[in-house]
Amino acid sequence: MAQVGLKHTYLALIDKETGKIITGDAGLAKDGLYQSNSRDLGTVSANITNIATAGAAQYGDNGQVDTLKSKSFPSVAGVWNNLPFDIKSKILGRESDGKGGYVQSMDLPRVALLVESESLDRKNSFFYAFSNGQVIETGVNVQTDTNTEVRQNDTLTYQSFGDDRWNGQGIKIFYSGDEGFKKEDMLAEVFGGYSATPSKPEGE
Repeated sequence: MAQVGLKHTYLALIDKETGKIITGDAGLAKDGLYQSNSRDLGTVSANITNIATAGAAQYGDNGQVDTLKSKSFPSVAGVWNNLPFDIKSKILGRESDGKGGYVQSMDLPRVALLVESESLDRKNSFFYAFSNGQVIETGVNVQTDTNTEVRQNDTLTYQSFGDDRWNGQGIKIFYSGDEGFKKEDMLAEVFGGYSATPSKPEGE
């Protein structure tokens, strides 16, 4: 089935030990989930590669008789127009010195990512889900303005890791037109128990 456009991307920080979404000040939002939006100028593109890898050929009796099984750990080359500075810093693992300076952590945070596209009739969505991975920024090309401004978008690369619930694969694809689909269930699965109304931390 064909698809069209990029409707939204969703990001969250995931606790390495528990696999749960990080909420509050330590997370990307009060409920932990950041959704791209027009206020932040949205997401330009998400180029997903390595969704499937051909297994190595196995030969017998003078012919190919099988292939070795392979797992999928896709990477996503994402471009956002204007990610908020704190969101970008958190998913990249840049640590503040409290005086406006940021340095790269040697222990990158775990990030979950969801990329939403739509069917041609715009009635349903396809979701490319990555429950665990890391984000890096390989470079920034700073250029002078000319007679028009020269923008540098937020160009980041996401590398997925395997999820035991998904046969060890790094990606799961959801289709909202499926009879059993519920968006809240998908979000909870991908983003470590996400809820739009998170419970208060213990002691509050």
